Amino acid sequence: MVSNNLYKALSDENRRKMLDILLDGDKTVGEIAAYFEMSKPGISQHLAVLKNADLVYSQKKGQYVYYSLNTTVFQEMMKWIMRFQIKERKT
Repeated sequence: MVSNNLYKALSDENRRKMLDILLDGDKTVGEIAAYFEMSKPGISQHLAVLKNADLVYSQKKGQYVYYSLNTTVFQEMMKWIMRFQIKERKT
């Protein structure tokens, strides 16, 4: 089932852009911040919302924390959405 945290995370344009950026691969907060006119703490707050929705996960490598997409959540969301398309066809 799709969680309310997922909707909250996807409701913000900046967070959707962060997800698009992570499509190219793992990035640090600093690398993500380069795409925005926003403070690193602001970026970190948005990433925390994405992480809370399980859309991204983080991994510490040395002195940096890298953020990655959690594609499993996207697959589950698409499966949930597709139920409605299939149901619509049957009626």
